[in-house]
Amino acid sequence: MTQTHAVTGTFRDGLDAHLVVDRGGFRLDVALTVAPGEVVALLGPNGAGKTTALRALAGLTPLSGGHLRLDGTELDRTPPEARPVGVVFQDYLLFPHLTALDNVAFGPRCQGASKAEARAQAAEWLDRLGLAAHSGAKPRRLSGGQAQRVALARALATRPRLLLLDEPLAALDARTRLEVRARLRRHLAEFEAVAVLVTHDPLDAMVLADRLVVVEHGRVVQEGTPAGIARHPRTDYIARLVGLNLYRGEADGHTVRLADGPPLTTTEVLSGPVFVAFPPSAVTLHRDRPSGSSARNLWRCEVAGLETHGDQIRADLTGELPLAADLTTVAAAELGLHPGAEVWATVKAAQTHAYPV
Repeated sequence: MTQTHAVTGTFRDGLDAHLVVDRGGFRLDVALTVAPGEVVALLGPNGAGKTTALRALAGLTPLSGGHLRLDGTELDRTPPEARPVGVVFQDYLLFPHLTALDNVAFGPRCQGASKAEARAQAAEWLDRLGLAAHSGAKPRRLSGGQAQRVALARALATRPRLLLLDEPLAALDARTRLEVRARLRRHLAEFEAVAVLVTHDPLDAMVLADRLVVVEHGRVVQEGTPAGIARHPRTDYIARLVGLNLYRGEADGHTVRLADGPPLTTTEVLSGPVFVAFPPSAVTLHRDRPSGSSARNLWRCEVAGLETHGDQIRADLTGELPLAADLTTVAAAELGLHPGAEVWATVKAAQTHAYPV
């Protein structure tokens, strides 16, 4: 996502947060810095602490420690209603008895604007988000995509310096999600302050965010650009998220020795602790041990499961090296694959990618 925001005025400092929250046996300890005009996605499995972090930023969950500064102003003890923060919740939380116009006008009214001023600002935001024709509709008359945009307009109408989006596309069906994701991307690209998005959907994160912060068990395990994380995953969760087989071992030249598994051959020459990754599409399956294959990596495996993956079949393999392999429906049929079938898996060294831990 490419942005060309000018950093001026009160937006020059952005977000500087160290979020420490103790809740029962769970501890969140996440450092987060976001520049003005930048969109950061907090990504992670269920229970990782993403929503806790978002609620801490909004002031809905108090910090146990750390700090929270926005544009140089301490917000640690500022009540939620006094924070310059706009929130788009997963289920949008629109007022069912108010029209779209009055839902959006609610924020400016709370900030002291007259009814006429608030409605004028709301009408401008609805027009900006392509909803002018629906200003008089109540939430029950709106589609999922329209309701999502009304919620976004309501958050933006208060002119927040921090915009928080909690799974903003989760309530949408697949077709609507595609359209709304594209619209939301355009609106976020125009937003001049700080935006933090929470999601467990890798596509939402990759499309909408400039930078990803991956959280597991309450801590940051990796952060970087979407492309960088997709190419260099550092945990099994991230590898599954971006669709790669990932292993960790000790490199000695072209050979990587795994702690629990056979050695892997790579094209990189490395030494010491490394990760090795390759896509399921790089794996070739054979029913008999191949004799003429040029692949340097060969393992005997067993099919643990098969599932449709897009227009292909993904085979979950166990054995000498647990891995995932993608193949066409025709290839799966010709190989006679079924759970329990024994196969040989090969991967060429040139299709692996090794990088330091």
